[in-house]
Amino acid sequence: MNNEYKCEIKEEERLYKIGMFSKMNHVTLKTLRYYDTIGLLNPSYIDEDNGYRYYTSKQLPILHQILALREAGFSLEEIKQVQNGVSEKQLLEEKRSEILKRIAEETLKLSKVESYLSSSSTNVEYPVIIKELPEVIVASMRTIIPNYDSLFSIVPPMGAEMERLGCECAVPEYCFNIYHDGEYKEADIDVEVCEAVTEFKKDSDMIKFKRIPKVEMAACVLHKGAYSNLPMAYSAVIKFIEENGYEIIDNPRESYIDGVWNKDNVDDWLTEIQFPIRKINLK
Repeated sequence: MNNEYKCEIKEEERLYKIGMFSKMNHVTLKTLRYYDTIGLLNPSYIDEDNGYRYYTSKQLPILHQILALREAGFSLEEIKQVQNGVSEKQLLEEKRSEILKRIAEETLKLSKVESYLSSSSTNVEYPVIIKELPEVIVASMRTIIPNYDSLFSIVPPMGAEMERLGCECAVPEYCFNIYHDGEYKEADIDVEVCEAVTEFKKDSDMIKFKRIPKVEMAACVLHKGAYSNLPMAYSAVIKFIEENGYEIIDNPRESYIDGVWNKDNVDDWLTEIQFPIRKINLK
């Protein structure tokens, strides 16, 4: 740098070597050099004779903005967008939404941990998860059954009818019941037995084919063992829904994973209770 020119600059504004600028702002030399490399904050002047970097007091607000945005969780790329003219307010609002979403997710995790800690050992066997239920084509049979035990007598004929119609079950298998009464009933139960299939077939007197839309969120819990103990699983998932700010938006499903058809021991039967839900918007 020309000495005469350097003197003119010093007369106009105060220059700080990179070391002093680093101490003034509690920023490491490595960080300042990196900001220079990526074009986030370049030195005002570089002495051509010795390579010293110089910063000016006019750059202090720029560095402070960078540090403040970094503390708020902004990436360096996002900060460069601000420097290039993107609205800082817009990015801050987006960051706020992102942070609030993360807080909600972490709060949900915390509530689960608290729930497990406060539960007795008998209840810990019913952890609830939230997941998406896929869109499916199903072979459906809706009927009124006198009691739950009668399910064992109506399912085999349905399987035989599906075979007659040439149905091919979807993979992975998804067999579930939907109860349409809207409440627990011990008799005259309105049940729809559904089996996911690969394609539509012609309806018969017993079986109808339909497409069931995807469920964005469902609170799900696994129950192992006899169906007579299913109310315990229902109680666990309903408690979770009520305590975590959700509401039920459709009839629950009982998805049969393992049962009498492939497990000899009733203790090995595995059923998943699935409640379609949505988050309650609190105003």
